[in-house]
Amino acid sequence: MSTHPAQDGPLGHGILLLELDGAGSHPAAWRVSRTAPAAVLGPEHLRGAVLAAESAGFHAVTFSDPGLPDPGHPDAAARLNALQRAAFAGPVTRSLALIPEVDTVYTEPFHIATQLASLDYVSGGRAGWLVAASPSAADAAAVGRDTVRGDRLSREAADSIEVSRRLWDSWEDDAVIRDVPTGRYLDVDKLHYIDAENSSYSVKGPSIIPRPPQGQLPVLAPAGLLPPEAIAAGAADALLVSAPTPELLAAELAATRAGLAAGGNGPALIAELDVVLDSRGQAAAERLAGLNGHTAWQSPRARFIGSAAGLTELLTEVLAWADGVRLHPAVLDTDLEELTQLVLPELRRRGLLAPTIPDATFRDQLGLARPASRYAAAPSAPGAEN
Repeated sequence: MSTHPAQDGPLGHGILLLELDGAGSHPAAWRVSRTAPAAVLGPEHLRGAVLAAESAGFHAVTFSDPGLPDPGHPDAAARLNALQRAAFAGPVTRSLALIPEVDTVYTEPFHIATQLASLDYVSGGRAGWLVAASPSAADAAAVGRDTVRGDRLSREAADSIEVSRRLWDSWEDDAVIRDVPTGRYLDVDKLHYIDAENSSYSVKGPSIIPRPPQGQLPVLAPAGLLPPEAIAAGAADALLVSAPTPELLAAELAATRAGLAAGGNGPALIAELDVVLDSRGQAAAERLAGLNGHTAWQSPRARFIGSAAGLTELLTEVLAWADGVRLHPAVLDTDLEELTQLVLPELRRRGLLAPTIPDATFRDQLGLARPASRYAAAPSAPGAEN
């Protein structure tokens, strides 16, 4: 989608995504959050969080779906279904893209496609899909399947995306005609069997939901999850890129971009970053030490620990290489306050962030045109015979 470096690509400016995971991304966040633990699962907390993110100027929020909690863990936390949380957020927001994490291995693609299409309608075209592929034995046992790992995990994720994309195209845009005189609601000639056959699934179709407002929802996937041939074929619209440390993020972004298929526009690159900020007179390192005293934060993502000014400088550097950054605050209410007051305003002052536009689709934010259905007949050329 963009070329190296990111500032020369079609986005022009970066987008910021915020993970809304319970009380925060740190497993012990609930212990220090200003929100009572029971209230984290309530609608008021979610409404407040998405409205705060929208007011701050974030372009999108993601909703993790971490699977079954370990009941023996002292900081095990319950989570509501990511799709349900995103659907709740749709009617109360106007500019935020809403991106739930949905597993591709233990959820049938027909259900994924229809639920995400419904989310796109609820949000007015602001839905995305954060692809996950769980290797967890507990997740597999919960649905009575063998655990899937390695190359098979990648293949099933790619197959699920392809089936879902075909299902979104199985209704042409004008399939719903609502013809009162003839009593016809649909033009059945504009609904299509997808006849999807691959190594993982066999799906006839069509979908039971009309084509989503965006036509195709943007698909985000962790870099390295999908096979190279699936990326080259356009399976993902954006890749989430991680590195061991913040200092290595730029190099990892450059390596990922160089590894994409040559020629044409590839997927956008979105950097992943955990964040612990100085707050209300308490140093970030001190805050993190207190949280880790309960449970260590084990994360594959780079982690920034320090001041809002330091984070602003890091993001300035990263956004020269990335199309966007997804931030994972250690404690949501505490770190979001610092991001809102000190970080995002300065990034905007420097001209690094794309504008937030009410009622724009997520495809609009990513600079993606709305595609035609692959099953729609090509329009006749002017003057051609019928």
